[in-house]
Parts: sequence; C-alpha cells; structure tokens
Amino acid sequence: MSAVRDTDRPDALDPIWDNMERAVGQLFIMGFEGTAVTPQIRCLIRDHHLGSILLTTKNLKSAEESTRLVHELQSIAHGAGHPTPLLIALGQENGGVNSLFDEHNIRQFPSAMGLAATGCYKMAYEVARATAREISSIGVNWIMGPVLDVLTNVRSPPLGVRTTGDDPQEVSHYGEAFMKGYQAGGVVTCGKHFPSYGHLEFRGSPADEPTIADIAEQLSPGALIPFRNAITQGLDAIMVGGCAMTSPKINVKHVCLSERVVEELLRHQMGFAGVVVSECLEMESISYSIGVGNGTLMAVEAGCDLVLICRSHSVQEEALSGLKLGLNNGTMSPERIHKSLRRVLKMKSKCTSWDVALAPPGMPLLSSLQLSHTLLSEKSYNSSITVVRDNNHLLPIANIIEPDEELLVLSPLVKPLPTSAAPGTITNENSHDSDRSWETGSSIMSGEGVFQEFGRSLAERRKGRVLHTSYTANGVRPDHEKLISRAAAVIVLTADATRNLYQNGFTKHISMICNSQLSGAGEKREKPLIVVAVSSPYDFATDLSIGTYICTYDFTKTALRALVKVLCGDLSPRGTLPGKAKQSQKSHQSREQWLVEDWNEQRDANSLSATTSSSIESFQHLFFGGGYG
Repeated sequence: MSAVRDTDRPDALDPIWDNMERAVGQLFIMGFEGTAVTPQIRCLIRDHHLGSILLTTKNLKSAEESTRLVHELQSIAHGAGHPTPLLIALGQENGGVNSLFDEHNIRQFPSAMGLAATGCYKMAYEVARATAREISSIGVNWIMGPVLDVLTNVRSPPLGVRTTGDDPQEVSHYGEAFMKGYQAGGVVTCGKHFPSYGHLEFRGSPADEPTIADIAEQLSPGALIPFRNAITQGLDAIMVGGCAMTSPKINVKHVCLSERVVEELLRHQMGFAGVVVSECLEMESISYSIGVGNGTLMAVEAGCDLVLICRSHSVQEEALSGLKLGLNNGTMSPERIHKSLRRVLKMKSKCTSWDVALAPPGMPLLSSLQLSHTLLSEKSYNSSITVVRDNNHLLPIANIIEPDEELLVLSPLVKPLPTSAAPGTITNENSHDSDRSWETGSSIMSGEGVFQEFGRSLAERRKGRVLHTSYTANGVRPDHEKLISRAAAVIVLTADATRNLYQNGFTKHISMICNSQLSGAGEKREKPLIVVAVSSPYDFATDLSIGTYICTYDFTKTALRALVKVLCGDLSPRGTLPGKAKQSQKSHQSREQWLVEDWNEQRDANSLSATTSSSIESFQHLFFGGGYG
C-alpha cells in the first residue's frame, strides 16, 4: 500500500510514511501476555510496525526487570527500522490500582480519592510528578491517567476511589493537578473515560454493553467539566469509552465507535486536538456482534487515532486486517490514516526520542528518589485518613480499652486489590467474572493477608492482644458472637459496602449486638464499635447510627499503617470526605462542637415561652389546619 505525497502541507509527513503498512501500525496500541518478549509481540512490532504498547501487571515484575523488558521492546522497534520509538503506556493510578510494584524501588501513594481527601492540590501534583518520575525511569513514556470521571453513581463498578469524587469542579481541579504533575515528571497523559463512567448501569449479560444513564443535558454541566478543563490545560490524549449512551440527542451502542461522540462532541464542540484512544475492542459486546475488524474500521472512521486491543494475538491480527482491508477497498482513505498519524507522532515528539528510549535512567534514578518519595508517601497517607464521626469519643482507642483487654478486628474476606485495571476493561463484578489481575504474589497483598498484617501492627503498637477474623456473605456466625463477647471493643472493616451489600448488613448486625451488651450485673452496657471503610468512603458516610466512622480510601499496607497511627493517637487525622459529602461532614462536626449553657430562668423564660407558642401554632397548621386526613 502507498499513499499520495503531501509535501506542500506545513505539517508534511516524512516520505517514509507513504508506506501505508507502516502508517497503519502506528494507529494501534496493543498488549501481550507474560513478563518476557513473546514471538507474537515481536512480530507485531517488526512485521506490522506496531507503534504503541500497553503494559499491565501481567508483564511487570521488579523495576529492574521491567526496565530490561521495555528496553528490549524499544530495541526491537529500532532494529526493525521504526522512524520513532514506541509509546510505552502504563496504568499507575496508585491506591490499589498499580501495574508496576516493587517494594524496594517503587513507592505506594494514595488513590485519587485518597489524595482528594487531603484537600491539597499541591500534594496531588507532587504525588503525580513522583509517580511519573518513577515509571519514566524504567522507560515508560505514557501514563493512562488522570481519571476525570465524576462519580455520580457511588456504586459504579469500574470507578470507586479511582476518581476524586462527585463534585465536577473538584474533580476538574484535581485532574488538572494530576495531569500537570505527570507531564512535569516526563510522561504524556491520557484522560479517561470520556464521556464519563460516573453513572454506568449494567444491564443483562456480559455481551451487553454498560450504559451511561445520564442524558446529554446532564453531562454538559457536570460530567464533561473535568474534560473541558483538562483540554484547555493541555491534555495529551483522551480515552473514549466502549459503553452505550442513551439520550434524546445521542443514542449509540459504543461511544468509541460513534462519530457523533468523537468528532462532533469531543473534537468540534469541546475543541480537543490531541490523540483519541478507543476503549479496548476485545469486549464481548463488540466481538459477538459487529466483529473486531469492523469495529476497528468504525473506531477510526468515528475519529479515534489509536485503537486499543489488549491481549489476544488473534484478535489483534483481526483488527489490523480490518483496517488494511478498509484501505484496500476504499472504505478508509490514506488521508484519514495520515490525519491520525500526525497526532500520534506529535504526541511521541513530546515524550520520547531514540536517545531517550534506548537509554532509560533505570535503577540509579530510582535509587536517588527513594528517600524523598518515601517521605511523600507517608505524608500523603497521613493527610488522607478521615475521621468522619467520633460521637462517643472512642479515639484514640486507649480511651476505651486497657492494654490487658482484647480488641476484636472483623474484616471482609475480599480479593486482593487489583494491581492493574487495564484501561480497556469495563467490568460488572456482580454479573460475571472478569480479568481484574487478582494475582497472589502481585504488588498488593491478598485481602486476608493485609488485614492480618494490620492486626499484628495494631497489637504491637497498643501492646495488647488483638483478635482477628473474617466475615463473608454468610453473615454473623456463632464464632463472631463469641469473639464479640470476649472483646472489650470491636473494629469492623468494610470494603465497598455500597456494592457488597452483605457487608452493610453484617456491620449493622454487629452494631446491634454491641448496643445490646449487658454487664455482669445485667445492666445494659454498649460495647465500643469503630467502623472503618477501607475503600469507598460512602459505605456509612450518611448513616448516623454508626457513631465512629473512619475512611482510609484503600487497604494497602501503607494506608493501614496510617490507620494504626490514628487509632492509637499517634496521628491527628486531617482528611475530609471528598466532593459534596464534605459539606455534610462539616455540618455534622460543627453540630458536635455546639456549646450549651446552663439554664437561666430570668434570661431564658420569656424566649422559651415565645418559641413554644410558635411551635404549637406551626404544628396545628401542619396537621390540622391543612386538612390532614
């Protein structure tokens, strides 16, 4: 395949791109299985001129091994005559969503919502910059972030603490801080997931695409604000989702295949001139209906510049063949391919060159960053822990329990945190199993293991006995009740109880048991109960029956170490709930601080009489004067 030369254009392409086989390869971003270069990915780079690669936790071990892997991929491209280096992309959102983890060389930082809880845009910028410097040291030049979704549905499966909350302006400000931090750290950015996964609804089977329930009129003033702001501030790329969108104005089955969404809304109405990346086209709702080959052609026709195909080599070949067939039969023009190619090459020029790609800083730079990044990690986690309520002054726990008394910790039996959420994956955990990279031995300990470690740390710090056991959807068991009767106080951990409703029911049951305890003399004596949400802060944010409520925003070891400090009084919690929930938290805390003076009959009697008369009149009007009945 060859194309007509465009040497008269001010942004004329090098003649090497007249070879359309070479040009087509630059319009794809693909992944592969395993921690070593496979024959399949070698073939894609060498023979199909693949220009971008997405790495996930399945590809990465230690920082040192990852550096060698990235260097080998770039060397294959260089040896195959690629005019420009590969874009090497990575999802490194922090919290529980990291593709690269190395306990000795890569630092753990809070999730996006955890950073929003600090209330500090500067800290968000510093963490983003630190994250970018670490991944760029191993040769990664593109981060799949920031997440710009506004969380209008707190049960949205793909998001949770990956977004900064439900306030569009706050999401916008933090998104800008993350974006600029990433860029300052040496990588280009990719805002996601346009036009927002904040209100996804899952309907039917896995072969049915999730649907954005917000109508276009609701999206414009709310969900689109962070994207608009990031575009004006220099966002490099945007990922467009693979979900459906239903509204009076726009009704499409896959937004990344829709010209109305990509070209009309994103390009023309919002003025985005950067690289548009499609959602991964391996999703069942595409492969079972139109096919990946046709889907690829539709994505490029809609305005996407890079088509994401995550893992399957046969599907990747199908996608390449689909676009090439479109060129051969005239469905796709060379001019359209070159239009996207210019955008991709422009983004590559911002973040890489062959001198940089073939000589990444590697371990020496990572070693030099360890101390400063460790301090930043500790500072950011310490600033994020949020005590939403402590009505009965149970904190620090030394207030309620003696060293020789037993403390009980009840934790949900959960899967380990996903160390990588592939950008092209939308999952509904309630409807089907999904590849969420829950490997044992991955960057985050298993759910059970990290809670056991938390219990040991808590016991060591309080110099007292800590009992720990898990709970499941089977509810409160006799063993739980026996342990509660033994313990002097109880801590219940929850992880996304708004979606895992059994955790909500279990916690309320435990609360009832603690409230109905009796002393040895048969008198009612409430047992102190502390509830800690270790993921979404919305679990019991508005449930005032839970008197002491703490949020950590993730359950990594670093987050739970900060929790131990708060529980034991070594750290004064400064975090606040994100977004709109912040106002209710402030209101509740202000009520806790009201001062009540002693009754003074001479001063207060007349005012009380007037207030009582006014209240009686209002009551009669509401129930009787208004004709109730």
